[in-house]
Amino acid sequence: MTFSIVARSGDAYGVAVASKFPAAGAVVPAAEAGAGALATQAWANVAFRPQGLAMLRTGVRAQDVVAGLTAADTGRAQRQLGVVGAEGDGATFTGEECPDWAGGVSGDGYAIQGNILTGPEVVEAMELAWLASADLPLTHRLVAALAAGDAAGGDRRGRQSAAVYVVEAGAGYAGAGDVACDLRVDDHPDPAAELGRLLGIHELLFGKPDPATLLEVSGELAEEIETRLKELGYTTLDQWAGVENLEGRLVEGKIDPVVLSHLRGEAGR
Repeated sequence: MTFSIVARSGDAYGVAVASKFPAAGAVVPAAEAGAGALATQAWANVAFRPQGLAMLRTGVRAQDVVAGLTAADTGRAQRQLGVVGAEGDGATFTGEECPDWAGGVSGDGYAIQGNILTGPEVVEAMELAWLASADLPLTHRLVAALAAGDAAGGDRRGRQSAAVYVVEAGAGYAGAGDVACDLRVDDHPDPAAELGRLLGIHELLFGKPDPATLLEVSGELAEEIETRLKELGYTTLDQWAGVENLEGRLVEGKIDPVVLSHLRGEAGR
């Protein structure tokens, strides 16, 4: 009933999932900074999440985590599982009673799996998208892989939910946690596309400004910013940015082109 990708990139770990099932993001993914990530699906065994993370935390390889979890589970024939650890290949498992089409692929730092799919082309497309996007941040790679699987056919019953969950030490909100991204689409006619839209908003609000692209706020640009702020009813950039939740992108004496673009768009409405 689900297709997912579990992956590692640098020190980040994450899971992206889509399904013809409500709120798959509340059931399938688990990840812990410094340890690894996993996805439990088909007839999901949610106990795999804490158990698997505990094993990954102690350095158990992904393949051995899968072996240990499934060996102890009497319902393993109906389970599907993907695991990635701190190093080496990911591992995927599909029980023999998972509804067709069901299967998965894995490689260095990733595991992709799905059941009740239109066919193997779904996981194949996801793998190609993952391998072709090595220059992107992990969250974007996961969502791109999910979108590729959806475009290739996805869940043969239809669409309903999608989610992406990514962790990295210190990458949480204001640096106070490890959850870098936790986006869920619980019930939507086109959840993979909606997840991509939410990721765009997340990047706008929580992405970090690139020092190489910052613009000096002086001359004509300073005048433009002041004029556009007045159009919107604000006297300072700080005031407007606080309302728009963009304060994390502010840099003294300069402006992030992302912030400038958003200001221009809002003032031009």
